[in-house]
Amino acid sequence: MKAQRGFTLLELIIVISIVAILAGLFLSRIPYYQEQAEKAAMEQIAGAMQSALVMRTGSLMVRGAANEKELGALASDNPMNWLQQKPKNYSGEFFDPTARTVTPGHWMFDLKSHDLIYVLDRSDYFTPGKDGQKWIRFHVQLQFETPAGAAAGGQKELASSLFAPTEPYHWFD
Repeated sequence: MKAQRGFTLLELIIVISIVAILAGLFLSRIPYYQEQAEKAAMEQIAGAMQSALVMRTGSLMVRGAANEKELGALASDNPMNWLQQKPKNYSGEFFDPTARTVTPGHWMFDLKSHDLIYVLDRSDYFTPGKDGQKWIRFHVQLQFETPAGAAAGGQKELASSLFAPTEPYHWFD
C-alpha cells in the first residue's frame, strides 16, 4: 500500500502567499466600491426628488394653480416634504449649516438658501466646489416662458422644472 503524500512546506507557503496577495488586492478596493455605492445611493434620492417635483408641478397644473407664485413657493419648500417617507439619513432643517452640522452621509435642508444638501461620508474621489466643502447642494430650478402668440408681458407658463445641483460636482470624474 502506498503512503498518502500531503503538501510540502514549500507548496503550503506558496499557496498562503498567493491567497494573501489576492486578499490584499481585494481589501484595497473595498473603500473605492463603498464610495461608488454612496454616490449611487445619493443619486437615487436625488432622482426621487426630481420625480416628486414633477408630480408636484403636475398636481398644481391640474388644479390650475401653476402660476409663478405657487410654483415659487414650491421651489423654496423643503424637497424632503414631497416624499411620502423621508430617508433614514435625513437630519432635518438648519439655518445656514456647515458640513459639521450633520453626520457625514446624511442630508439636510438649508433654511437660508433653500438648498437640500448631501454631506459626503467617503470623499476620496470627490473634488469640492467653490466653497471647498465636501457636500453637494441641490435646489429647484424653474423656467418660465411666454406662450407663442401671447401678448408681451402676459402670463408666463412653466417650461421646465428641475431638481439639480447648484454647481456641477466631480465625483469619480
